[in-house]
Amino acid sequence: MTPLEKVQNLPIWRGAVRVAPLGGGITNVNFTAEDDAQKVVVRIGDDIPLHQILRFNELSASRAAHAAGVSPAVFHHEPGVLVIAFVEGRTLTAADFADDAVLDQALDLVARAHRDIPQHLRGPAMVFWVFHVLRDYAATLRDAGSGYAALLPDLLAQAARLEVAVGQIDLVFGHNDLLPANFLHDGRRLWLVDWDYAGFNAPLFDLGGLAANNGLTAAQEARMLTRYYDRAPDAELWRKYKAMKAAAALRETLWSMVSEIHSQIDFDYAAYTAGNLSTYRAAYAAFENA
Repeated sequence: MTPLEKVQNLPIWRGAVRVAPLGGGITNVNFTAEDDAQKVVVRIGDDIPLHQILRFNELSASRAAHAAGVSPAVFHHEPGVLVIAFVEGRTLTAADFADDAVLDQALDLVARAHRDIPQHLRGPAMVFWVFHVLRDYAATLRDAGSGYAALLPDLLAQAARLEVAVGQIDLVFGHNDLLPANFLHDGRRLWLVDWDYAGFNAPLFDLGGLAANNGLTAAQEARMLTRYYDRAPDAELWRKYKAMKAAAALRETLWSMVSEIHSQIDFDYAAYTAGNLSTYRAAYAAFENA
């Protein structure tokens, strides 16, 4: 059965259902669907162990995120299918984060997720430790004979230095994939969607990912850290943050390298790899010079 047929045959529709592809997904195949009663988003995707994606975790995180007021409601689920409420609005782009007001809204939403989602989470919970993910991705790339294999020894050595610099961490419930398109604005407020990689993590990973994925300036990074921690960052916090920002950028890079080999989604992963590798190298240089 094709993804479109899966959507059309869901047992939730009231009357005729109208289905349209929803672009932008680079892990799932997504659709909007509207029947006589409601409009929803349908996400089609099975477990992807190569990317540490397990759909039971996405479901429980999505439900808890809705209960915490940061994400749309879950309407239906079945193996390989997640149906959530449609938010009338637009997805953000990296350019939106140049506006400090947007950055503040996004940061407050992320902080709310970190703080409140654990109060609503049910069942087994996962941990997302970026340095484990990096080592696992590197092994996957070596096993597949990736053309990037020659880069891996240096990248893993750098990752080891970053892990030491991060040191001991606080633990929150992270989104762990703060791409701009995972923020939706309905004209009044922001929503955070796509909980594929959700799990307990250091808050600095989400903060570093937010900065790396959205091109924040140094002044905005200082604003972000001050707002999140309610104090101006000292030298120790800056170093930990810069290490985690570099690790977040490296994770996105290796994610794309693995996706070049294994993903069936029509997306230019090679260009995405090149862009993220450039972002990582700049972030790592900033860490070394801190």
